[in-house]
Amino acid sequence: MSTATEPVTAGTTTDTATAAAPGPRTAAVAAVVVLGSLMTVLDTTIVNVALNRLAGDFGAPLATIQWVTTGYTLALATVTPVTAWAIGRFGTRRLYLMALTLFVLGSALAGAAWDAPSLIAFRVLQGLGGGMVMPVGMTVLVRACDPARTGRTMSVLGIPVLIGPLAGPVLGGWLVDEASWRWVFLVNLPLGALALILAARLLPRDGGGTRRRLDLPGLLMLSPGLAALIYGLGAGHGHLAAAGSLLPILAGATLVAGFVVRALTVGEPLIDLRLLARRAFAGPAATIALFGCGYFGSMLLLPLYYQLVRGQSATDVGLLGIPQALATGITMQFSGRLSDRFAPGRIVVTGTVLAATGFLGFTVQVAADTPYPHLIAALAVMGTGIGMTLMPAMAAATRSVAPTEVPAATTLVTIVQQVSGSVGTALMSVLLTGAMADRLPTTVAGGEAGGALATVQGLDGAARAALAPGLADAFRDTYGWAVALLALALLPALSLSRQAPGGGAAGSAKSRRVHTS
Repeated sequence: MSTATEPVTAGTTTDTATAAAPGPRTAAVAAVVVLGSLMTVLDTTIVNVALNRLAGDFGAPLATIQWVTTGYTLALATVTPVTAWAIGRFGTRRLYLMALTLFVLGSALAGAAWDAPSLIAFRVLQGLGGGMVMPVGMTVLVRACDPARTGRTMSVLGIPVLIGPLAGPVLGGWLVDEASWRWVFLVNLPLGALALILAARLLPRDGGGTRRRLDLPGLLMLSPGLAALIYGLGAGHGHLAAAGSLLPILAGATLVAGFVVRALTVGEPLIDLRLLARRAFAGPAATIALFGCGYFGSMLLLPLYYQLVRGQSATDVGLLGIPQALATGITMQFSGRLSDRFAPGRIVVTGTVLAATGFLGFTVQVAADTPYPHLIAALAVMGTGIGMTLMPAMAAATRSVAPTEVPAATTLVTIVQQVSGSVGTALMSVLLTGAMADRLPTTVAGGEAGGALATVQGLDGAARAALAPGLADAFRDTYGWAVALLALALLPALSLSRQAPGGGAAGSAKSRRVHTS
């Protein structure tokens, strides 16, 4: 008997021609999910261009202000593990509304923050709501579509990835330059209100799935463990052996190890890590982890490079990022559809090579006076590779599981991406701080740990221009690590299937057997 998977079974009982087009119900659900996801993606990209202004207004070092981004993504990662349980407990519709409400509340409070610690705290609150928006939305979409169209459906989630990085930096830069950094967060309020209204009207009512008990011990080990690990990465400001860094790292590693042992031994773990024992799932997950660490971590660096080294305004930074965002979003739309017809291994491997090559081409050109067309062209190649890597890898992972495992699979894929992004952001902050200490004069890089950013911001134009070559070298050194992480993602990508997804009558028959059991 079908319950939560009923929207999926409807698609599998028709012929191939009929299944090729989504019904109005699926289209309406997709529109709601895209709007909610757009809000969370926009919030991530819109904040990056404001970090420089936030550091100046609050007088905060890079090691502190990066937590405006890291705290948000870490909150996403720590709340996501309860998503599979919460879907069964509350149902997708009710949970989606709760997540959106919490995100909007956090946005309003972030816009009213009075110092760096309060802003970081409210960003964490935002993340606690936003962390469930994407996995719940993915679950809703996968349940509502024909399994033969998984790649195309996942490409719908690429729409926010197209619009967010495209509009976010431009809108955020304009708000920072012309109004106030507070509007970077307050802009979420009208979008959130619209998303809540549409979700309440259009999402189908459901009673949840099979209810199971929340693995509270697992949650109490995983969430604090991840927080301690990532905090430890940044606490030592590049010196991981320092007590302030080593102790949190050891404590976090111990908690995460305890969680892994528990997840592999209890009947109903918080996250089903057993999925990683399947090669068809583990390959895409490992690719997403390494690729996400390098890519999402590097997103912290680009606005700072343009602002500190090249002297660009926040608005200009947003405009300079448009070609890469377009390349990523447009390619993502095509690659998602191609992943329904061609072997995911071929698509993801090609994308990983393109991304690493483009990023390497950008990195070797980073300097104080590189022509912008040269940098933009390299980033566009990188963006094309990104579009061919992330969504096809996610589609390959979710396609490899049964319908009843979709909530657990989407949760695990999402947390892998979010944790890798958090680790990457903290890591790049530490590496850039260390590189600036090595490349800049002691009078600039010395003093408070991580305070070089604030010192550079306080210099006049001529003094900052004199430091530009050294700053550019520091950014180039840091970018090199991000390129290495993207290149390492090629190893698990090579393990992805070289066979096209099953289709035709046999595929449809298999889908019907799975979904109607």
